[in-house]
Amino acid sequence: MLLALNLSSLLTITLFLLSSAHSSYSYTWGFPYGSQKVRGVNLGGWLVLEPWITPSLFDKTGDARIIDEWTFGQYQDKVKAAAALKTHWDTWITEADFRDIAAAGLNHVRLPIGYWAFDVAPDEPWIQGQLPYLAKAVTWAQKYNLKVIVDLHGQKMDAPTWHTKQSNIDRSNAVIKRIAAMFKDMTGVVPAIAALNEPRGSYSEAILRVTKQFWYDSYENIRWPYGSSRTSNTVVIISDAFQPGSYWKGFMNYPGWEGVILDTHIYQVFNNNRVRWSEDQHIQGICARRSGLGDSGLWTIVGEWSPARTDCAKYLNGRGVGSRYDGTFPGSSRVGSCTEMSGKANTFSASYKTFLRKFWEAQTITYEEGGQGWIQWTWKAEEADEWSYQAGLKNGWIPQNPTERQYPNICG
Repeated sequence: MLLALNLSSLLTITLFLLSSAHSSYSYTWGFPYGSQKVRGVNLGGWLVLEPWITPSLFDKTGDARIIDEWTFGQYQDKVKAAAALKTHWDTWITEADFRDIAAAGLNHVRLPIGYWAFDVAPDEPWIQGQLPYLAKAVTWAQKYNLKVIVDLHGQKMDAPTWHTKQSNIDRSNAVIKRIAAMFKDMTGVVPAIAALNEPRGSYSEAILRVTKQFWYDSYENIRWPYGSSRTSNTVVIISDAFQPGSYWKGFMNYPGWEGVILDTHIYQVFNNNRVRWSEDQHIQGICARRSGLGDSGLWTIVGEWSPARTDCAKYLNGRGVGSRYDGTFPGSSRVGSCTEMSGKANTFSASYKTFLRKFWEAQTITYEEGGQGWIQWTWKAEEADEWSYQAGLKNGWIPQNPTERQYPNICG
């Protein structure tokens, strides 16, 4: 059973928050957000498939139509697909990964999980079986004193439709209620729930309007899983929906709301102009973000980011889709060759590894000084070491102690 865990060792830490914006907080959170920095890593590609993280899983299907988890169940035999997924779930992330993450001085893992782990409609090709692995992750995190952020994901689509039907919203709320109920008494190990990953607010004002209401609903669903009798101490994480922090100023702020974190994702490679930046421009661009991270007035965490400076990783933009950097992505123009910019670390030049270290430090410094911390995307990848925290540790551009600095003044 998912909740059959040893709760006796789940401790919570009483917060006496020092920041002026939250000085009157009285709740006991499972992690001292606001006074201790979040340093973590995403477990990408495990319970939500991404073809660039595990390209072999997709290549083995022999079917170019299989480009994501939806099509993984749609275009191949269900028994074969389920067996492949089970093998993947059993092997991609194991207890050893949690041990290594803790040994690297990190305190959080962010764990994406799709709504389909909880609810599949009759006409949907999703394959279930993820929940036992979510339970294992929580058990392993407890053993190694790591905190888990359960991060709800929807289906990636070319154009968002989630906001167009009330039935979609109702379904999402029902899933959030289930997650909140699972972990309402376990905030010592699951201190926070991220209500929905990356709603595309930049697409339309209608999405932002629906998203704001969903954040209000999620707050109620996460903080009141017992009904009206008492509240949970679970922190609610809301996405910035690709809007600047200033857009959210005054939204769900104290004292009307407590225990709310704004999650922002910072990448410089999914843009035709920024992918052309020099190494110095990439670093300067990140350092310039420091002053704006607190504009919302909420605790702000950079929940996704990477030291990669190109979009060269195989399938990063989609299976069979090229990269902006080498000009093979539709509508892009060539910057340079992807050779030695992505792949295994033994193909990287010494100067590129030095840049990865500088860029990693510039980002962690910026996100700690300007916000409440960071969670790198991602822990491991089959063929894209520049994105991998694990590979960075092994090859020297990520320090074993995340507070160690070779370039402490890189942002001035």
